[in-house]
Amino acid sequence: MKFRMVHNNLNVFNLERSLEFYEKALGLKEERRYEHPEGKFILVFLTDGQSEHKLELTWLRDWDRPYNLGDNEFHLAFTVDEYEAAYELHKSMGCVCQEDNGRFYFIEDPDGYWLEIIRGK
Repeated sequence: MKFRMVHNNLNVFNLERSLEFYEKALGLKEERRYEHPEGKFILVFLTDGQSEHKLELTWLRDWDRPYNLGDNEFHLAFTVDEYEAAYELHKSMGCVCQEDNGRFYFIEDPDGYWLEIIRGK
């Protein structure tokens, strides 16, 4: 039996704001979308155009407040070859939330999820 990881899900409060963030901060593009026939939720799958792994953003119509992430230590990690340029972009966006001596840093999305940026090759 062999398992293959296909996506991670993050619930988001404001779908358009999140889509804008993920495209600007990480270059992720919408690959496909599913809208519930009654409008209860929207699923948007984002791709980096390189890997098979997707990021699924879920928007729930009846959710009326920002998500409380509590003590959640969960994060997604991305590598980047142009580390300094990525760092400068994220600094200018005001989303860098933790740094570690040029090996990696974390950015925070509009819902408070942390994303690790790791120096590539």
